[in-house]
Amino acid sequence: MNRILIVEDEIAIVELIQAGLAKAGYACEYALDGAAAADLIEHREYDLILLDIMLPKLDGYELMEYIEPQRIPVIFITARAATSDKVKGLRMGADDYIVKPFEVDELLARIETVLRRYNKSQTQIVLEDVTIDIEARSVVKNGAVIELTPKEFDLLLMLARNKNTALYRETLFERVWGEEFMGNTRTLDLHIQRLRKKLSWQDKIKTVYRIGYKLEVES
Repeated sequence: MNRILIVEDEIAIVELIQAGLAKAGYACEYALDGAAAADLIEHREYDLILLDIMLPKLDGYELMEYIEPQRIPVIFITARAATSDKVKGLRMGADDYIVKPFEVDELLARIETVLRRYNKSQTQIVLEDVTIDIEARSVVKNGAVIELTPKEFDLLLMLARNKNTALYRETLFERVWGEEFMGNTRTLDLHIQRLRKKLSWQDKIKTVYRIGYKLEVES
């Protein structure tokens, strides 16, 4: 599991990013100022750092001078949208630069791209006796390959990345099928039934009343 450090002084933004990272399967910690971040970086290992520029005690640029020799991937997250700020951050060694406000899905895509560049991207998800190979788009249970359709695989991946979290039918349908949810869940429900049967997960893919579905597995 990739470990990400969030360095941001606005707790509301920290909580937003944390929620998105956790659902995507990342482990994360945060620091609310540059000095606290420097202490964490000195004593712990991270696969990537999300770094604000305007921070108390040490700003993002000052902290970048400390991070860069350790070759930890960095994405700047800041309200400073000027081209000169972006150029300065990238020249100091940052791998990407995203301006507030931003969508969490865009941030996750940027994170995946940077981690892939460093060969640190998550390629497998293991849930009890099931292994999901994200790149090969294959699923193995107890050594046996489970044949899934493309939509079944995408649905399983969505449930796996949000394990032990109830997901709304609307969210599942719109993310997997890429279409606006119109209230008809027969397609989604049928795919859920097939997943349960193919994986023998009748007791793990739970129906959540008035919400949707949840994959309930041991963390």
